[in-house]
Amino acid sequence: QVQLEESGGGLVQPGGSLRLSCAASGRTSSINTMGWYRQVAGKERELVARISSGGITNYGDFVKGRFTLFRDYARNTVDLQMNSLRPEDTAVYYCHVFSVWGAVEKTYTMDYWGKGTLVTISS
Repeated sequence: QVQLEESGGGLVQPGGSLRLSCAASGRTSSINTMGWYRQVAGKERELVARISSGGITNYGDFVKGRFTLFRDYARNTVDLQMNSLRPEDTAVYYCHVFSVWGAVEKTYTMDYWGKGTLVTISS
């Protein structure tokens, strides 16, 4: 099992910045990908940013250079620095971990989600 603890949500004015942090504990040796997703009520959860164990980073199309993902492999943390925030960035942001373990003959995978942290962009 992997446990995720998120922090950093809150209320920010348009154009402002916010940094979200996520710390993983438990079976951290199985962690492959870490990242953040977000969800607005009534809509599907969407990828914000993720980074693989090999350092490959993917961002959602809406990010457009405004957000940066940082991963500390030793501390098992992933931070999302969000700049130039817009009202449409308002959502609940979820930390996500994709874990992989086992052997070539039998590989196991699991998705873990944090409880979510609310980000509100409003003047």
